[in-house]
Amino acid sequence: MPSLATFFRKFVVFAKRFTGSDYHGEMIPIQCRGLLFDLDGVLVDSTPAVARAWAWWARGHGFDPDEIVKKAHGRPSITTIHELLPNADHAAEDREMERREIADIDGVIPLPGAVELLQALPPERWAIVTSCTRPLAIVRIGAAGLPKPRHLVTSTDVKNGKPNPEPYLRGAQILGVPASECIVIEDAPAGIRAGKAAGARVLALRTTASDAELQQAGADWIADDCAELFLDSSAAGEEFLLIGRRTK
Repeated sequence: MPSLATFFRKFVVFAKRFTGSDYHGEMIPIQCRGLLFDLDGVLVDSTPAVARAWAWWARGHGFDPDEIVKKAHGRPSITTIHELLPNADHAAEDREMERREIADIDGVIPLPGAVELLQALPPERWAIVTSCTRPLAIVRIGAAGLPKPRHLVTSTDVKNGKPNPEPYLRGAQILGVPASECIVIEDAPAGIRAGKAAGARVLALRTTASDAELQQAGADWIADDCAELFLDSSAAGEEFLLIGRRTK
């Protein structure tokens, strides 16, 4: 019978570490046994559709659309609704938002490198962990043409959404790997905080927020997008995930 270490495929990532900082800047290898991907802003660009839905909602309730779109990103819709309209029918508002987002997939596309990376990874070693509801996540995954995930955690599956650590703890549990041995790939400060609170290391992508916002939220590494990540099968059959810039 193979050992536990052999059973769990290992990955190695590389990123830069800044001297004297918790933020990793120079190229260093990091082993992990599982990858937990956010969906919107990491694997899928749904920005136009999300902005349209939240701008419609904001105008209907007298809020500034730009502020609401930014506030809502990376968190369950019902969390934002509850904060802004404490006395509203939150479930009804959330259902209408979900309905509009499911119906609007115009411009929903895969982000650079997302399809290639997911196709290269062993399906049992990664999960998508998203603040979308399950029906919305399935629609966006399909619209973007991503490989169908074996493991999917949505706001439908947890009680507390990001920045609470519950979604990423649930994702690690489904993979059968401690969160401390997973790498979370995120783009939103709320998601970064969720990953760090779960005990995972977080690689942030520059698809949504500034480097300063990503670092402030606790990101361990920063890359442009999934096109910088690739799987290298080497070292006596062990599989390594290498994060570095591709040369053109």
